[in-house]
Amino acid sequence: MMSKWNAAWREQALPELAARDWDLIVVGGGISGAGILREAARRGWKCLLLEQRDFAWGTSSRSSKMVHGGLRYIAKGQFGLTRDSVRERQRLLQEAPGLVEPLSFLMAHYRGGFPGPKVFGGLLAVYDALAGKRNHLYYPLQQLRYLAPGIKEDGLLGGTRFFDAVTDDARLVQRVLGEARAEGGEALNGMRVAELCREGGQVSGVLAEDAETGKSYRFNSRVVAQATGAWADQLRRKTGLEHIRPLRGSHLLLPAWRLPVAHAFSFMHAADKRPVFVFPWEGATVIGTTDLDHPAPLSEEARISPEEMDYLLAACAQQFPAAQIRAADVLSTWAGVRPVVSDGSEGRKPSDEKREHALWVEPGCVTLAGGKLTTFRLLALEVLQACAPFVGRTVDDRGAATFAPVASQPMSTLSPAQQRRLIGRYGRALPQLLALLEELGLEQVADTDTLWAELAWAAEQELVLHLDDLLLRRTRLGLLLAQGATAELPRIRALCQARLGWSDTRWQWEEQVYLQLWQRCYSLPEED
Repeated sequence: MMSKWNAAWREQALPELAARDWDLIVVGGGISGAGILREAARRGWKCLLLEQRDFAWGTSSRSSKMVHGGLRYIAKGQFGLTRDSVRERQRLLQEAPGLVEPLSFLMAHYRGGFPGPKVFGGLLAVYDALAGKRNHLYYPLQQLRYLAPGIKEDGLLGGTRFFDAVTDDARLVQRVLGEARAEGGEALNGMRVAELCREGGQVSGVLAEDAETGKSYRFNSRVVAQATGAWADQLRRKTGLEHIRPLRGSHLLLPAWRLPVAHAFSFMHAADKRPVFVFPWEGATVIGTTDLDHPAPLSEEARISPEEMDYLLAACAQQFPAAQIRAADVLSTWAGVRPVVSDGSEGRKPSDEKREHALWVEPGCVTLAGGKLTTFRLLALEVLQACAPFVGRTVDDRGAATFAPVASQPMSTLSPAQQRRLIGRYGRALPQLLALLEELGLEQVADTDTLWAELAWAAEQELVLHLDDLLLRRTRLGLLLAQGATAELPRIRALCQARLGWSDTRWQWEEQVYLQLWQRCYSLPEED
């Protein structure tokens, strides 16, 4: 069993990790960086990941949570991208049940609306062919009423149902990091890479600052892989031919009882004909997403604007008029910044930008930008193949599972749904988590699926440095409970303070900072 992965371990290990010579340093702790670390560790590379804030802090905890095959890429003729996405979606569904789960989608068709049943059915026929099985069905109006109570019926013809998948994106990053660490990779959060070190015109490592102490460390490596998303332009040597266009996508989260949905509803917003979704997630209902330029500094946490909130509430009113959803119904919000690679064409709408990834290679450094959550494994392989010459190795796609199979454990006290959920989220760490469950019991936090023992586990074993790490990413209680889980904070403190090694003064400071952050970036937006 590995030593505890927490702040005390980090403080002790940091000087020793900085003294090593690495084959590969990965900069960026989102899903792309975690995937690269995982594939490198599998191949026996000496590899280290450095993340400036927290794992999944950027886009990878604030996505739309969907693991999808890229249906809209078919309409743009990007069949290869769709084929890859569909196959990777199927891999994730098979390898990580309980973490990546199937989700049915409904597209309602209205008289004179686009796409109509025939056009959409044709797209889905191609989609199904790429997936290798029929995956959709058309429902006439009488049948659709049973599947979709409460949707707008004026002009409604029927609806098409198809399947994709949904995940907890931050937990997916943790699971991938867990696989990498189990095979020799290392990962540190709170390490801001200030510059790339160069010798003889080649990148030879990085200079990083520890956000917890302010100390700087030099890390040597044969190659550096940057997977920093929207931050990609900050360190790489630019050619001037292309740049990152940060685009913000914002979401509203409602209590499930306020708008109960059993499917993801996909429809075109009346204002701009963009696709919008209303879907079930973690026992709540999500409305998303927007697609706007994000001019704010990337060092600040993204947040929804009043205009975006109005846009999403209007979308909900359009599709579910009887529900009469108002701003007062919103439990929480989140906004993420997508790293879209742009050629700089003037006047191009955010939604018209292509969502393909780009790879830039300079001596000793490979930079990835763009890409999709679903295809993170393929992106990781592409990055490693570009890194391999600097390390003196070759990389092939062995097709091996991203997630090691989890041996069955005696879990008679857990329901089948709880067993599936915990296996999916914790993977190889499950035996240790079950030991904690024996000690702390199976009580859930408020009306969520999260167990109190999961909070204790995260505090002890998942490198939590700050309270928002615990409540917004290791668990999602800060999104799922009112006012960022304020009512549960005394009990969370009693359970986690000692496990985190925090004094009373430290806890009070962390709580104050967390609640201010939640109010600023995860609650209803304030009028500017």
